[in-house]
Amino acid sequence: MKVLLLLLLSLLQGMGASSRREEDFRFCGDRNQTQNSSVIYEHGPATISIENTAQALIIKRPFLPNRRNSYYKYSLPPALGRYRFCIYWFKANRTLRLAYGKQSFLLGGDPSSSITHGEESQKTERTSTSIFNVSYISEGGKNTSLDSRPVYFFRASPESMPVWEQDVEEQLTALDSLIAKPPVPAAGATEQRMLRHKLWELEKTLAKVELEGQNQTFGKATVHATVLRVQPTQAPWHLAFASRREEGGEVHGFTVDLPSSLFVMAKEREEVVEHRVLLMDINSQTMFQDENSSHVLGDKVIGISLVDTVVANLSDPVVLTFFHDQLPRNVTPLCVFWQEDATASSGSWDSYGCTTATGSSQTDCRCNHLTYFAVLMVSSPEIAYKHRDYLSIITYIGCLISALASICTIFFLYFRSKQRDQITSMHIHMNLLGAIFLLDVAFLISEHLASSSNEAVCRAGGLFLHFSLLSCLTWMGIEGYNLYRLVIEVFNAYHDHFLLKLCLVGWGLPFFCVMLIFLTSWTNYGPFSIPIYESVGGKSTNATICWITSPLIHNVVNLGLFSLVFLFNSVMLGAMVREILRQNKKGHKLKHVLALFGLSILLGIPWSLVFFSFTSGVFRLVSLYIFTIINSLQGFLIFLWYWTMVLQARKSPDSQSSSDSVKLQPNGSQSHLG
Repeated sequence: MKVLLLLLLSLLQGMGASSRREEDFRFCGDRNQTQNSSVIYEHGPATISIENTAQALIIKRPFLPNRRNSYYKYSLPPALGRYRFCIYWFKANRTLRLAYGKQSFLLGGDPSSSITHGEESQKTERTSTSIFNVSYISEGGKNTSLDSRPVYFFRASPESMPVWEQDVEEQLTALDSLIAKPPVPAAGATEQRMLRHKLWELEKTLAKVELEGQNQTFGKATVHATVLRVQPTQAPWHLAFASRREEGGEVHGFTVDLPSSLFVMAKEREEVVEHRVLLMDINSQTMFQDENSSHVLGDKVIGISLVDTVVANLSDPVVLTFFHDQLPRNVTPLCVFWQEDATASSGSWDSYGCTTATGSSQTDCRCNHLTYFAVLMVSSPEIAYKHRDYLSIITYIGCLISALASICTIFFLYFRSKQRDQITSMHIHMNLLGAIFLLDVAFLISEHLASSSNEAVCRAGGLFLHFSLLSCLTWMGIEGYNLYRLVIEVFNAYHDHFLLKLCLVGWGLPFFCVMLIFLTSWTNYGPFSIPIYESVGGKSTNATICWITSPLIHNVVNLGLFSLVFLFNSVMLGAMVREILRQNKKGHKLKHVLALFGLSILLGIPWSLVFFSFTSGVFRLVSLYIFTIINSLQGFLIFLWYWTMVLQARKSPDSQSSSDSVKLQPNGSQSHLG
């Protein structure tokens, strides 16, 4: 009794072990073999059919197009009698196996053993005979008995229908033509989603396509697809692939190195008979465009996937190498992958889980997952490591000195403004210095706030820094307007609450702008990383500050407002110089022109050097040094300029000269301006 129980347990264990390799379709029956006969395996329609004759057991299923004119012939045992046979279909590796008595045949396993129709005559007379004790099991179904008859047909489900090479070529052609179409601006996001949907459908087709050999590549102008079939082994090895050489583009080719841990992971999840790796080589960024309109190297996007397996957190990275010409020094390559966002209109590029190693003519991407990869071209200042350090030191020291000088000048102007004829001009200068002080302080603390883990604090810091910058630019414009009024003296009428109106513009307009941006989306402010190229070792680092996260808002609001202020102050400077030259026929013209020019330079004109940041080479480096020195010390230079003008006015020898100088200095007596 114990022996029978042990045998039963061993049988149950064997059944449990074999169930992992269970077939998707099985057909079994008894055949009376009355003469020497064979198995004929040949092409048929989209079905599996079994036909029994006295001369042969004929099995049909769809063949690859280039093999449909051939068939396979296998000899059956010579002994006559009744044989039990079963036909097994495995969908995973699309194989058909026949067990006939004690023999087993892998049907069509060796393509070289096929026989072309005509080489051996199949015109012999065949006598149909029935198959007995027939039963079949389909995927997910139960064992079903069938009546005895000579022929059986089993139609395939849509999921198990064979996919041929021409099906892949048709989908590739359709996708290639859609990508090549000129983009429609109004339907950009919708078009991208439609293209990516077509791409996912192509991947599903490639996962099922019938292949002649182990590897096969399909290609069009913009899309190339490669299918790699990998047989599982006891000791998996890494898989390497190299693309063809490309000429005339930014990217000349790429290589992929898949680690052995990838196939170990796939084997642990389920026992498979074949791994299928898909490589998608896409020479267009049309379907991978994010909201920032990011540019990838050579418009090259590479997709890597393991069929029916989600791959993430690999112990050994996937290595993807792009070969290219030497990149410009002001560009930093960054390995990224496409992150699909189901809730948004499009996806985005992300670098999480990927590291970048850059050489002179290649970029290595090491990532711990599989998806669509590219090399993002990130613009960075063309500054050597030592120059970046020098500029940082100048900026921090300059901002600190400027902030202290601004406070000192504000206090001095406050006590000087007790004289009623100086109140308006003095208060305008005080507001400008206050805005400069806020800008200096906000910049000094911005990087420290970005290093903190509190994102809400960083958003507040970014908003405060933006408000201070806009306030500084606005009060620069107000200074230009006030100086124009002081010199030309055309509008001598009294204005009610003139200073209050200026304060509403100087502080209210920036406050309205930043609140509108914040209420539109609170994510518009926060940590902002700036990739910076370092010539030492060719490495790149990220400088993070609390700032505007949207480059579009920065370009439109900040550069737009500065351009208006710069244009306005330049016109005011020209008008003031022209008026002085017209009214002052005697000496001291040069002193007045230099005074006005110096004031306008300190109140905004040097900021125009920001436009030279789009240049390159030595000229760009020099302009950056001048921009950093003058603008970081702006409060201190205004302090020096103010005291120079005051001392100059006190030393003026004649009344006319003294009167003119007082007009041009910051506390010029213009009581009619209220």
